[in-house]
Amino acid sequence: MVVGAGGFGREVVTLLRRLALDDRVWACGEVVDDAPSPANVHRLRRLGPMILGRVSDLLDRDGPLSVVVAVGDPDGRRQLVDRLSQNARTDVSFPILVHPDTTIGADVRLGEGTVVAPGVRLSASIDVSRHVHVDQNATVGHDVVLDDFVRLNPAACLSGDVRVGAGALIGANATVLQGLTIGSGAVVGAGAVVTRNVEPGRTVAGVPARVTG
Repeated sequence: MVVGAGGFGREVVTLLRRLALDDRVWACGEVVDDAPSPANVHRLRRLGPMILGRVSDLLDRDGPLSVVVAVGDPDGRRQLVDRLSQNARTDVSFPILVHPDTTIGADVRLGEGTVVAPGVRLSASIDVSRHVHVDQNATVGHDVVLDDFVRLNPAACLSGDVRVGAGALIGANATVLQGLTIGSGAVVGAGAVVTRNVEPGRTVAGVPARVTG
C-alpha cells in the first residue's frame, strides 16, 4: 500500500514494481490519498494502480498492513505515520525500499520506512533514521547522520560527517560542506551551497547559503 498519489508517490509505485521483478517486495496496486488532484489521479491511472480512497480507509482495516508513506513534505509525512502507527486495529509495518541502481557502502544503517531512489550513492558509516526519503542521484558522504523524516531532493550532495536534524529538507542540487549540522525542520533551498551550520527551523538559500526565513 502506498500513501500519496503525488509525484513521489508515483515514483514509489514504479520502485515497487522494479523490486517486485526480483521478488523482493509485493507488487503495488493500491494507492490512497486524502485529496488527490485531478491531474495526479489521471497520471496515476496511466500507471495502472487505482486510488482506493482516503487514509481513514486504512484505519478501518483489521490485521497486518505494509505501508509506504510517499509524501515528500516531512511534516505531512510525520503526521501520516503517527496516524497509522496509533491505530489499535491494524498492525502497520513500514518497509525499507532501496532501488537496485544504488551504491550502498559498508556500515550503512537504514531505518524503517526509508525510501532510497535510483542513482543514490551512500558511501560508508552512515546512519539513516526512520521514514527518510533519499531521492534520485543524491550523494551522501561518510559518517553522515540523517534523523527521522529527513528529505533529500534529487542530486543533493552531503559531504562527510554532516548531521541533518529531524524533518529537515535539502533541496535539489544543494551542497552541504563537511562537518556541518542542519537543524531540525530547516530547509536548504535548491542549488544552495551551505558553508556554516543552519539553525533549527531556518530556511537558507544561495551561494553561499544565507538565511532567508
